[in-house]
Amino acid sequence: MDKETHVVIVGGGAGGLSAASNLNDNSIRVTLVDRRNYHLFQPLLYQVATGGLSPGDIASPLRSILKRRKNVTVIMDEAADIDPNGKRLILKEGELSYDILILSTGVRHCYFGADLWTLNAPGLKSIEDATQIRSRILSSFEKAERVDSPEMQRELLTFVVVGGGPTGVELAGALAELANHTLRHDFRNIDPSNARIILLERNKKILNAFPPLLSRKAERSLKRLGISVRRNTSVTDIEPRLVRIQSDDKPEIIKTQTVLWAAGVQTTGFGRLAGNRTGADLDKMGKIIVNPDLSVTKYPDIYAIGDLAHFNHPGEKPLPGVAPVAMQQGRYLAKCIKKRLRGQKIEPFKYFNRGSLAVIGRSAAVANLGERLRFSGFFAWILWLFVHLMYIVEFENRVLVFIQWAWHYFTRNCGARLITGQNFFNRPFNRNNEEK
Repeated sequence: MDKETHVVIVGGGAGGLSAASNLNDNSIRVTLVDRRNYHLFQPLLYQVATGGLSPGDIASPLRSILKRRKNVTVIMDEAADIDPNGKRLILKEGELSYDILILSTGVRHCYFGADLWTLNAPGLKSIEDATQIRSRILSSFEKAERVDSPEMQRELLTFVVVGGGPTGVELAGALAELANHTLRHDFRNIDPSNARIILLERNKKILNAFPPLLSRKAERSLKRLGISVRRNTSVTDIEPRLVRIQSDDKPEIIKTQTVLWAAGVQTTGFGRLAGNRTGADLDKMGKIIVNPDLSVTKYPDIYAIGDLAHFNHPGEKPLPGVAPVAMQQGRYLAKCIKKRLRGQKIEPFKYFNRGSLAVIGRSAAVANLGERLRFSGFFAWILWLFVHLMYIVEFENRVLVFIQWAWHYFTRNCGARLITGQNFFNRPFNRNNEEK
């Protein structure tokens, strides 16, 4: 090879980091660009949001992770645009030329056209989201402690989670554990275990991607925790102190000051821009429909992986937006690039499905590992713990999380119950749901 091949990776999530870690070839120069200086293990964000873990337990500096990869350079910047014909990535501060570009920018919350709802119903995709949600949840209990009106207490102790997928189910379960056990003896004027937790799902069942039997078992586990599961229920509006819903063609109002969004995702603004710049086909969520080798149509030097990519398994549904998919795509792409530079044949990407897991609460989870390996309960919960520990990038973080989990299991105490930042319940709102 006459010169180094410059591979630029946008995004230090599961897919981008996997690709960078496996491009260990001195003939390849890698530049990883991310607007943050850390890699975040998103599947455990809900535990930060409910005080079970601290942000540092599930995040690691990118430079620390990649310090032994001498051919990898990390740049903290934000991608603003691309010039696919000139092979340039435009950053907020400068630009980079590339030979091969890997896009792994993930997704963001989708409010289905009602973007003002984000003010009153935050989603869970970043550490900032998690700490904001944690502050909202804990502030509700603090304010309920100080009010005398039973109606206002009921409103403050009502928590609505929108979306019955894995994130919504795990968040609702962790909320119930927090209210029923962790906070139970911390207050004098209220009983936190009286909190109402309502999980709203517009489909016929929660955990829609799971088999019906596991979905029913998960719902029973949630109900045992005192969670009200409302299926076939759509949200029609979210205001500062209430949620309007439609269930069986009957409108209803739920008075609450804490609404958490786990109902939908869409591609980031840059992801959609990149799709438009390359003339790629996009799905309804704005994801880039990629070729069998994960490349973008018309531009074989540009690849999309992870949540940004819409990859159709032959004869099956598109791959789910989960960390194992992104990690396998990152590893595949690293091998693919090496083979391509050597002139070797490239096989299409094939996803090895190791199954899916969702935790409901203490000693309760569901596992779908294939048609003959579907189970729930304590063993599924142990498996969930083990798998998530193994997927955390750095060994130090695995140890920290394991210790925190063990402490919480035996004491039911969450040590990260901090209200940080702005007090969200003291923010004035105008009638259009905008901050004054």
